[in-house]
Amino acid sequence: MTWLEKAAPLNRLDPDARSVLARLTPMQLPAGAVLFHPGEAVKGYAIVLSGRVDVSLTGASGREILLYSVVPGQSCIQSTMGLLGGSDYTAEAVTSTSTELVLLPRDKFLTLVDTSPGFRTIVFRAFADRMQLMMQLLEKVAFQRVECRLAERLVALANTTTGPISITQAELATQVGSAREVISRRLDAWARRGFVRTGRGTVEILDPAALDDIASDAV
Repeated sequence: MTWLEKAAPLNRLDPDARSVLARLTPMQLPAGAVLFHPGEAVKGYAIVLSGRVDVSLTGASGREILLYSVVPGQSCIQSTMGLLGGSDYTAEAVTSTSTELVLLPRDKFLTLVDTSPGFRTIVFRAFADRMQLMMQLLEKVAFQRVECRLAERLVALANTTTGPISITQAELATQVGSAREVISRRLDAWARRGFVRTGRGTVEILDPAALDDIASDAV
């Protein structure tokens, strides 16, 4: 079985495109591996087969915000923009879990975009989907209160796990685009009201309905 069989849209491309892709070798990366830094030239198009890559931006003040995560079937907008427009990376990408991915070099990426309509459609559709998510993020950061973003994120994380959520306050701050001190104060206030229980690197949701109300800006 080749790695293409793990990537359904790519495995349905024309034979010539599949032949180019099949010659690439997947990489196994541990959690915490850095894929790129701001200012680096874009090396290629990352195709995530398993795991997750978090792409974040750090401002001059040192505050960090999670722009998006790349999981199987999704694209990295930073890489696509760099490959198509020639710009360098402006964000940092780090694997959040053990991750398997394939890196399609720049020259092969551009050749496939030029010669394979199917590949071109996959790339631009993924790019459009990611841009839509980025617009949603911009809207939330600009117009939604921090407590609403925090409640929404906690509810989303709770839906992917059982028991307490394993996450630090600094990580939560990055994911909702705020400062760790702000997140700490909000969690403390919610703990006093019985909405959550916090521990060292964990948050347990005790009143999901209350957080749902906050996330929807109903209270």
